[in-house]
Amino acid sequence: MTMQPRTLRLMAGWAAPREPPAPTSTVTSATCELCPLSLAEDHRHLLHLDERRIVCVCETCWSMRSGDAEYRATGGRTLWLQDFVMADDVWAAFQIPIGLAFMMRSSINGQIVAMYPSPAGATESELDLDAWDRLSAANPALERLEPDAEALIVNRISDPAQYVIAPIDQAYRLVGLIKARWEGISGGTETVDAVAEFFSGLRERTAGVMPR
Repeated sequence: MTMQPRTLRLMAGWAAPREPPAPTSTVTSATCELCPLSLAEDHRHLLHLDERRIVCVCETCWSMRSGDAEYRATGGRTLWLQDFVMADDVWAAFQIPIGLAFMMRSSINGQIVAMYPSPAGATESELDLDAWDRLSAANPALERLEPDAEALIVNRISDPAQYVIAPIDQAYRLVGLIKARWEGISGGTETVDAVAEFFSGLRERTAGVMPR
């Protein structure tokens, strides 16, 4: 895949409508965030629905708290979408300033929310619902997007563009990688490498590939 540093500069100059709390790291955590148990590097995650952040948890808390009103278990599938249709005018209607973002359906307000990476973390924007309806009509797989637990990750920077449904914690992991490796104004080569590594890793964990 190719990714031009000049494209990344758009992240630094964008005035975001709202920035949510920085997500908890999805890579490592010393202890469970809901109890004192220690965690392995490969551990479970929950999404805090109100704060829209990832919570690192042990197996016990994951099984006991997944059904709580304030938490949602992250999704378990990774599906690359073949022949995904994303018209330029539909993408423009979303008003996302870069070609890298993830979109999720919030069960709290019923809205479709987009988040895109920046040096400060995840920047949030509610999407134009008419544009989302047009996108869903062209890509029926989006109707099966699990609220809160899954995200459509869009990478229009690569050639060809990449579209994948992935667990929500993986989407936040992309944001965390970019924030951690950002350098200077444009992001630097470390950011470019981080994005390439992320999508390569998603390929390795793919459970299946489905048509739009």
